Parts: sequence; C-alpha cells; structure tokens
Amino acid sequence: MKIGIIVETKEFEKAWNALVFLMGEAVECEGLVHEKFNVDEQLKNFVSIGGEILACGTCLKSRQKAGTEACPLSTMIDCLKMVEWADKVVTF
Repeated sequence: MKIGIIVETKEFEKAWNALVFLMGEAVECEGLVHEKFNVDEQLKNFVSIGGEILACGTCLKSRQKAGTEACPLSTMIDCLKMVEWADKVVTF
C-alpha cells in the first residue's frame, strides 16, 4: 500500500509522528532537534531509505527559504501527483 502524508505543523511531536511530506510551517522541520523528538534525524533516516519529501514551494518562499536536498521545493502539481499516486493520504 502506498500512503501519502501531508504535515502542516512544526510542533516537535506532531512532526516526529508524521514526518513524510512537508507543507505549511512544517517546511521548517529540517534542523528541528528536541531532546525527546529529533525530527531532523527522522527526516534524514527517511530520506536515506528512499523516502521522498515534498516541501511546499509557496510555504518555503513565504519564509525566504530555498529547497534543500532533503526537502526540495515542490509545487501543487507535485502534491496532486502524490495524492493520485497514494492509496491513502493522511494530513497532520
């Protein structure tokens, strides 16, 4: 089963639990380190095993951020393709 997850938060625990695709303030997840919830490590682990991250381009630009290797700048078309690709989509 293919699952797409949309993360719309940068709250440590929510991002930790749902880290797959980044939108909203979740585009700031890269670099988030907390003593209990090391979001940055989870993100890197996910990418290292072949996981793909989509970071909302509009959300990145509004924060004067650029895409990165782990979180490349994506578009609504990319998000739509993910939704069409997935058997299930979950939003956090």
